Amino acid sequence: MEFLISFLVISIVGTLLHFVYEWSNHNKIVSLFAAVNESTWEHIKIALTPMFLWGLYDGYVYGFSPNYFLAKSISLLAVIIIIPLLFYGYKLITKKSILIIDIMIFYIAIASSIGVFYYLIKNLNCTFIYSYIGAILLFIIFSLYLLLTIMPLKNELFLDPITKKYGLDSKR
Repeated sequence: MEFLISFLVISIVGTLLHFVYEWSNHNKIVSLFAAVNESTWEHIKIALTPMFLWGLYDGYVYGFSPNYFLAKSISLLAVIIIIPLLFYGYKLITKKSILIIDIMIFYIAIASSIGVFYYLIKNLNCTFIYSYIGAILLFIIFSLYLLLTIMPLKNELFLDPITKKYGLDSKR
């Protein structure tokens, strides 16, 4: 039941974040958390945002577990890896983007990430050093999550396929 509730909340919030930047009239603060264009990075970001927010809940429930920070960090990395891997993987075969597959990838990545988190939180036996590494990794992921919207790298992951621009410069 916990998995399903996590999946529904994160999926609904993530889906709404696809539109919030437009609804906010291109607010710069909103741009840190919502999709600003159609790049692969922005789709990763709208999965990460609700996962970070959900971290307030799961941090309350599991935060005292020595497994928490490592489980949370690895689950976030799962999204960062799964979305581009599946997206660019199927595009190698089809040579084009297919909306329904793109949408399914988003939800598969979220479900996989949540599954990884619950598996690790219940099955790891972390020592202090691994918990500490997990906390540092979580800080790095969150920092890059914010930084890469402001200063996107100039590569395929950050390129808006519609405007052929990067980050906030690609406003529609």
